[in-house]
Amino acid sequence: MRVSLVSLKSLLQNNVAEIKFTRRIPKPGFPPTRRMLCTNSLALLNSVEGRIALNYKRAMKLPPYNPDAKNLMITWDIFMQDYRNVSMNACDLLNTIPIANFWKFFNTKLALMDSRQKMLFMNS
Repeated sequence: MRVSLVSLKSLLQNNVAEIKFTRRIPKPGFPPTRRMLCTNSLALLNSVEGRIALNYKRAMKLPPYNPDAKNLMITWDIFMQDYRNVSMNACDLLNTIPIANFWKFFNTKLALMDSRQKMLFMNS
């Protein structure tokens, strides 16, 4: 389901989202789309588990541009363990995981994935 910048911003405050979007800058040798698990929930990211398991680090400065004007969403990429810009020009919401259910999902699914499985997820 296609999702807007405003809707995704709101959703990511209290959920982890699985999204698929068209890459803003094509990457040679990679598909034109990217799949991501992301969140902007400070309750999740600032938790002890978030800082350890997700390697969360608070952003130290704002970007030198206006992301909204470029239709970009800045979010924490759970697999890459860093902030990423998501182009909202063609972004689909595939799944949502409420914060209350995230650690169970993390421990039963994500923690068991090796790096190859994570790359397959991101590039599918």
